[in-house]
Amino acid sequence: MPLLASTTTRLDHLLATAQRDGRLPSVAAGLVRGGELVWSGAVGTVDGRAGGRPADADTQYRMGSITKTFVAVCVLRLRDAGRLDLTDRFGAHVPGSALDDVTLEQLLTHAGGVQAETGGPWWERSPGGDWEALVAGPVGQRFRGGRRFHYSNVGYAALGRLLEVHHGRGWADVVRDELLEPLAMSRTTTRPAGAAAHGLAVHPFADVLLPEPEHDAGAMAPAGQLWTTVEDLARWAAFLGGATQGLLSEQTLAEMLEPHHVVDDPGQPWTGAHGLGWQVWNVAGARYAGHGGSMPGFLAALRVRLDAGVPAGGAAAGLRPSGGDGTASGSLGAAGGAAGDGVVLLTNTTSSPATRTLASDLLATLAAHEPAPVQPWSAGGDAGLLELVGTWHWGPAVEVATVVGEHLVLGEPGAGRGSRFRRVGGDVWEGLDGYHAGEPLRVVRRRDGSVSHLDLASFRFTRTPYDPTADVPGGVDEAGWA
Repeated sequence: MPLLASTTTRLDHLLATAQRDGRLPSVAAGLVRGGELVWSGAVGTVDGRAGGRPADADTQYRMGSITKTFVAVCVLRLRDAGRLDLTDRFGAHVPGSALDDVTLEQLLTHAGGVQAETGGPWWERSPGGDWEALVAGPVGQRFRGGRRFHYSNVGYAALGRLLEVHHGRGWADVVRDELLEPLAMSRTTTRPAGAAAHGLAVHPFADVLLPEPEHDAGAMAPAGQLWTTVEDLARWAAFLGGATQGLLSEQTLAEMLEPHHVVDDPGQPWTGAHGLGWQVWNVAGARYAGHGGSMPGFLAALRVRLDAGVPAGGAAAGLRPSGGDGTASGSLGAAGGAAGDGVVLLTNTTSSPATRTLASDLLATLAAHEPAPVQPWSAGGDAGLLELVGTWHWGPAVEVATVVGEHLVLGEPGAGRGSRFRRVGGDVWEGLDGYHAGEPLRVVRRRDGSVSHLDLASFRFTRTPYDPTADVPGGVDEAGWA
């Protein structure tokens, strides 16, 4: 559905104002809703000079560290194919470096303590060598693996090498064959091709420009080499929102979006964390995922709201089972198509304060002036589950069970121990959220087939407080309530 003319006018004005006030040579952005690019805009010229070629949605920019999300997805595809485990040591697959004992999960989540940058010259502005030259740099760990979050470009160089060892070809070929071509991202390449913006630095105190170098980063390329367009990056935002086209299971995508390690900035509240390749944020109770990108001459951003704007505990809160092994997740995953709006942003400047809030401002403008369509309610529940709904008691505490879609909901997810459960067979259910994620819930029946009680990970839920007929562990005082 096209946006209202008044909404596009506001978005265009916001983008133009940011370009002017931030002194951006050019900037291009797009908004994604329902897996489709619903708005795009571009302001400025590719060389930052009056009369130059105007930027548009098909102009290539370097995406920088958003490249890491493609590498991470390819690693998870290897895991799902049974060719590795996330608990494996890196040296079990790529031996012979100081990173041998770091696990693959730690590399994916920036928790391996691996040094942030290389041991050589500023790699982002210098042509790169091969893997052997990189590890001879030398490279190593700054912290014990698993201790804390420490962003590492070198760690993703290692994951790129992992892809090459397993596939027998370059990491970029793997990304192209497994992701870019199936998603029709034909304008995403390792070097600029066709219409592309020039990487530029803008002088902080004068309106003059300095070209930034463009090169092949070699072994460091998996940390930030890819170039893309607004139209292509919007397809990747749709992928993050659940439109994976069968390239990744919804369980694995949800697992990637779980917060693994908090990004701890001293003096700041915890609002960000890192999942398996993706950055995740909790902003005023709303969950987002995506990644930022920065290379000399370029800044980029991708962000998708995961909960589709549904309040915690709502009927469509976007919570999905996770884990490649079938385990459950408490994260607000987008894999089931429940994700909300997304934004992509590309600009060709090395640094500008205007980009710090522009992506979120575009999302907020869309939400404020173009509310997402509301899906009407209709009956479609399973009447056979009515015997499970209503009031239950955990000791004297009162809990209410409801059925929402295919899930049994006990209590209020996000509050206390409230959880959703999915049926895994017969009278056996599995928790999806919070305290009871992954825990079994059994429906215990009497000899006549009627429901006696619920056994949730050894806790008894009975129809009346401490029902003496429901086999309450520890027994119930024979004198009863008095």
